[in-house]
Amino acid sequence: MKVIPICPGSAMANCYLIAHEGHALVVDPCVTVASILQAAEAEGAVLEGILLTHGHFDHILSLDTLRDATSLPAYIHEQDQQLLPDGQKNAFALFFGRDRAFRSAERTLHDGDIVPLGDASIEVIHTPGHTGGSVCYLAGDALLTGDTLFADTFGRYDLFSGDLTALKDSLRRLAVLDPALTLYPGHGEDAPLGEACARVRRILSL
Repeated sequence: MKVIPICPGSAMANCYLIAHEGHALVVDPCVTVASILQAAEAEGAVLEGILLTHGHFDHILSLDTLRDATSLPAYIHEQDQQLLPDGQKNAFALFFGRDRAFRSAERTLHDGDIVPLGDASIEVIHTPGHTGGSVCYLAGDALLTGDTLFADTFGRYDLFSGDLTALKDSLRRLAVLDPALTLYPGHGEDAPLGEACARVRRILSL
């Protein structure tokens, strides 16, 4: 499987394409629909779904317009389904002072679920803490972590359904994965998972 950043360096969240032998999934659609479709076309891949790491507005800005253009199903952990239609819970109102609602996801995820991509598979790892329904996606030698873990720090836990104790538990869970995995976070640059976990351990004394 191949992970392709879409619009790297964007001022908002990171959006990725996971591609494998002509099949593709988009993760956290927060860039223009045109850029997502162009990335898939450049890979010679057909988009088959939308994976959400969590329900905050900055990761889903083009979610509804992408679904309108393609009829793709969106996947989100069941605990974050409630964030999508609620501007308070998805934090749009906090930053912009007005509501922004997104349509509910077509499919809900749980820990350990497998999302197929051609003859490959992506594992869902429930990592609550940033939000109650935050997940990471293990795709071959890549780990897409949303706002749970960044290259040099971890996600905030002071928004709706955030919880520091849960976040620490989630980070401990990630720390036992293969340190050679490449971390693709929701903001910032990619990094080896082992290095990112070591930095977090120093910060939080895990």
